Amino acid sequence: MSSGADRASLLLAIEEHFGRLDVLVNNAGIAPRVRADILEAHEESFDELIATNLKGPYFLTQAVAAWMIRQRATDPSVHRAIINISSISATVASVNRGDYCISKAGIAMATRLWAARLAEHGIGVYEVRPGIIESDMTAGVRDKYDALIEGGLLLEKRWGTPDDVGRAVRVLATGELPYATGAVLVVDGGLTLERL
Repeated sequence: MSSGADRASLLLAIEEHFGRLDVLVNNAGIAPRVRADILEAHEESFDELIATNLKGPYFLTQAVAAWMIRQRATDPSVHRAIINISSISATVASVNRGDYCISKAGIAMATRLWAARLAEHGIGVYEVRPGIIESDMTAGVRDKYDALIEGGLLLEKRWGTPDDVGRAVRVLATGELPYATGAVLVVDGGLTLERL
């Protein structure tokens, strides 16, 4: 995702195979190789996360948006959407992985920017903001989050699943949530709901 040549190659393969592109889901995301306090974090980790989690999706969206605009000129009735997968880390600070948080905060702003820019072309842009999701990325902190969930961190006392995120994406990809460009769907089991 961080390579412009690889992004171009991906789009060429899609065009050759399908001839069109109506939905983009920017789901690329890596965690830091080492969770480090922001006082001790390394520049290499920051560069890697920004390149993969933010720069790649930003410029892939740019290329896809241009393609979608060209397609719309000949077929304006088709629903087209760009969906960015961010994280609750876009707004919830984790000082032991600041680079990840910054990359996801950037995706949240990119969603707003692209929604504002592409609305005139009938392309909806959305953000899905997952919470604690069972995945390879969270496997190493399983015990930590099991304890937090048991202790009441979430309103829904369970891990989120990729299927939970996929269902939110499907609603946006199929146009089942019209009149909502720029919307953020939070899929976090109530983690970020403010409460007393």
